[in-house]
Amino acid sequence: MANTLEAVIDIDASPQDVWAVVADLKRMGEWSPQCRRMHIVGGAVAEGTRTININRKGLLVWPTTAKVVRFVPNKAVAFRIVENRTIWSYELEPTETGTRVTERREAPTGTSTLSQFLVKNVLGGNEDFESELVQGMNASLQRIKKEAESARV
Repeated sequence: MANTLEAVIDIDASPQDVWAVVADLKRMGEWSPQCRRMHIVGGAVAEGTRTININRKGLLVWPTTAKVVRFVPNKAVAFRIVENRTIWSYELEPTETGTRVTERREAPTGTSTLSQFLVKNVLGGNEDFESELVQGMNASLQRIKKEAESARV
């Protein structure tokens, strides 16, 4: 069973400024070390929007598809990866100095059998893979922070 993974960062920018970065899913490849490209089907991001994603780990490259399952402007965006059933989300919370952003990966119904096989046999095993995902989440949040804070200057 996949664990819920989470990373949190405080950003010195308003929720609106952070939202402008986080909700622009076509830029996911700039933030994420693993999701190298996210193509938005239909152009605009809203609940129900579908995406085609290209992921990479070392020499391994694989596609996934997703559907936006939550879209609350200036508060939260979440998308469900069709192939493995995980839900990735970004939640924004105002703070005294800006915005706290939580990135989360959940698997409320578990992951697919194919995903479990690939994680175990190709991607280094569940513990190593999840550790890499958390490192990637922290790297993504650092990149989002840098972009949001530089945009407000």
